Amino acid sequence: MAVNLSHGFLMEYGFNLPPLVLYFEFNPQSITRTRTVNITMGNAPGAKGGYGFTTPMDTPRVAQGVSVEPEKFDLTILLDATDRMADPNAIGHTNAITLGIAPELDTLRSMVEPKSQGPGGFTTLAALGLGGARAFQRDTHPSVLLLIWGTHILPVFLTSVQVEENAHLPSLQPYRANVTLSFQVIEGDNPFYKVEQIRQAIGAALNSVPTIATTVI
Repeated sequence: MAVNLSHGFLMEYGFNLPPLVLYFEFNPQSITRTRTVNITMGNAPGAKGGYGFTTPMDTPRVAQGVSVEPEKFDLTILLDATDRMADPNAIGHTNAITLGIAPELDTLRSMVEPKSQGPGGFTTLAALGLGGARAFQRDTHPSVLLLIWGTHILPVFLTSVQVEENAHLPSLQPYRANVTLSFQVIEGDNPFYKVEQIRQAIGAALNSVPTIATTVI
């Protein structure tokens, strides 16, 4: 049975040269998406802890004690240099037979390193001496990334990288690994999230129309 693999990109949104880009084959068995709603009990205004209501006009008051956390999700990707190592005509063949997937793993590490703003808006790893070496300090910031797969383009922070190396070259460089990535979506006033909101609203409307029609019939 043929396996349908989609391709994904994780791309830094900034002025780094060269830009940080990770290209990967994307065929996950599952994606875990989490959105948390925090409800404050007992301190919200109004009767019954602020959550009593009689009409839809009351819903803005009812929701005053509720906050919604940005969406978070985890996915696992496979990084594998086997095909590039076997094909002398493949792009990156030389790097693959000597370094395996080390460049891809270095890219992920660079994406979670603190960055410092440089002249002209360019950013540099803080570890190179332009800011705090490890922790995010006042003059450093995390990378803003675009996660692109299928019809989705999501602005995200990469919050966790877990690498399970399961095949190595004689030099002990890994050439195959399962990598679990954790993200937090950057919600708010940015063009990528606005497009995602529009896509989500259209999808919800497409779901509502047949549901309402079935109920009426």
